[in-house]
Amino acid sequence: MSEPADIAAMSFEQALSELEQIVARLESGQAPLEDSIRMYERGAALKAHCEGRLEAARLRVEQIVQRAGGAIAAEPAEFG
Repeated sequence: MSEPADIAAMSFEQALSELEQIVARLESGQAPLEDSIRMYERGAALKAHCEGRLEAARLRVEQIVQRAGGAIAAEPAEFG
């Protein structure tokens, strides 16, 4: 299942911002059920997009480190 074109074109920061807005609206409990389901579906697509962008960035950093030093000395990054 591919993500919608508008999400695919988003930067990580744009997708994360929209995901945070969706989470806030869902947590408020004010949206009707059908709207909540649509928001949840979009939120899931945004989350997957963000995860993909983070993984791509991680791989790029590993390649840079590997080229610069010949060996990867990576430590887990903390996001949040």
